[in-house]
Amino acid sequence: MNFLKVFILLIISSNLHAEETKIEDIYRLNNIGGSILIESADGKVSYQYNVNNEESFIPASTFKIPNTLIILEEGLIKGQLEVIEWDGKEREYASWNKDQTLKSAFQYSCVWCYQRYARQVGNEKYLEYLRKFDYGNFSTGRDISRFWLDGELRISVKDQINFLRKVHAEELPIQKSHIKTLKNIMMSEEHKNYKMWSKTGWSGEDGWFVGYILINDHTWFFANHIEIHKKSDLKFRKKLTMETLKVLKIIP
Repeated sequence: MNFLKVFILLIISSNLHAEETKIEDIYRLNNIGGSILIESADGKVSYQYNVNNEESFIPASTFKIPNTLIILEEGLIKGQLEVIEWDGKEREYASWNKDQTLKSAFQYSCVWCYQRYARQVGNEKYLEYLRKFDYGNFSTGRDISRFWLDGELRISVKDQINFLRKVHAEELPIQKSHIKTLKNIMMSEEHKNYKMWSKTGWSGEDGWFVGYILINDHTWFFANHIEIHKKSDLKFRKKLTMETLKVLKIIP
């Protein structure tokens, strides 16, 4: 390797370190523990803070991303607007206490909707899909209706992005029409400058914000996991992600 190549690599390394120090400052100033990974679509640019690829966490409602695909592939619901009838039981969030569609269930993170379908999918099918999707540690647990909330399923920050890449590229072993339906449901923001597809998650001390963003014909994937100690911490899942994207000058 000649001197020029070494010099260029040192500059790149220095710039990455400077940017990642800025990310660290965002978490420190907000007094939040966590880790974030942001990657360009071509994989050539990657920013991270406090990421340990050996560390994995309960996926919570971010599992609604693969779970939606499984429910569609199994034919348990025909499309994003088919009505899911409320059972009349009052639950914690007002938005859950009414009839839903797959789209509203995803956006409101309606647990009872997905639990209803999980019981129909069953453990054997879930284990099969987890391996097909190469998702997390391929484990469920004793309660098929809660394994993504407090069961044995775990996923790392890096693996969240690996799975999102397959969703984005429509390279999963299921019908592409189902992936397109999921993408419609995942669309969370459409601004003048960018579009975002995302999902939040929360269970116990695990908080997530994962997805991808399209800006100026470039796609960036992100996965943010934070430690939740009180309900007021939940806002930091998205807040810190957006601040990070801004400090990296990915979004204006």
